[in-house]
Amino acid sequence: MSNEPEKPNPESEDAPPPAPESSPAPEPAPGTPPAAGQPAPASGGGSDKKVIAGVLGILLGALGIHKFYLGYQKEGIIMLVVSLAGGAFTCGGVSGVVGIIGLIEGILYVTKLDEEFERTYIPGKKPWF
Repeated sequence: MSNEPEKPNPESEDAPPPAPESSPAPEPAPGTPPAAGQPAPASGGGSDKKVIAGVLGILLGALGIHKFYLGYQKEGIIMLVVSLAGGAFTCGGVSGVVGIIGLIEGILYVTKLDEEFERTYIPGKKPWF
């Protein structure tokens, strides 16, 4: 006989049942920062997109750059072509109007709440105003 203590049998009835291996971790409530050591959620970044799109709309709205940034290629091309071609024929008059539209959209982007911006412009895909 050996002097080692007897090891418990893992299959004995006194042992607790093993934890399930594939139990998903509970997701934090929206707006709460991730726990220490946890990666940030992939769907975040709406605030960053909102601010960048708003600044692009305010500064470069006539060229439709904010539309391209949000993934609205068709609307961005429309704004770019109307601004450049229309501006060439009207000595910049049409470009000024398109620039005002971009300015208004930029202000709207920046003043919306993050959740409202994401709901309206990212999955909702509302292309104008």
